[in-house]
Amino acid sequence: MRIIPYRKQDHAKLVSIWERAVRATHTFLAEKDIVFYKNVVNEALSEMEIWEAVGSADEPAGFIGLDGKQIEMLFVDVDKHGQGVGRKLVTHAIGLKGNDLKVDVNEQNEGAAGFYTRMGFVQTGRSELDGSGNPFPLLHLELK
Repeated sequence: MRIIPYRKQDHAKLVSIWERAVRATHTFLAEKDIVFYKNVVNEALSEMEIWEAVGSADEPAGFIGLDGKQIEMLFVDVDKHGQGVGRKLVTHAIGLKGNDLKVDVNEQNEGAAGFYTRMGFVQTGRSELDGSGNPFPLLHLELK
């Protein structure tokens, strides 16, 4: 598994990875919410710093989106969950940005919150609404 900068030719594949991962892990979202956030992600991929994890066939297996020291998104293809792809992407981000990364995680996504805890992140706050003003509480985490 290699980590490479965003490739425009992979855009649709990354959106597909996002959608499959969200459908598997964000069971609290309604279909209308998934459609809304898919549009947000589709635009955001070309507007922030994106790193892709690609396998031996040069196909993306996951990606991380960064805004400075903030992890804005981390999604791994469902078929690659639990295989170290997310850890490799976060480790790459730490190498780039340092040990003071931050991330917001949906409170209902216990798997993601547990992943970040295992990576050394600790909760520093909580918001009732997500960044789009929707009623999906966020946990604010920082790497310590």
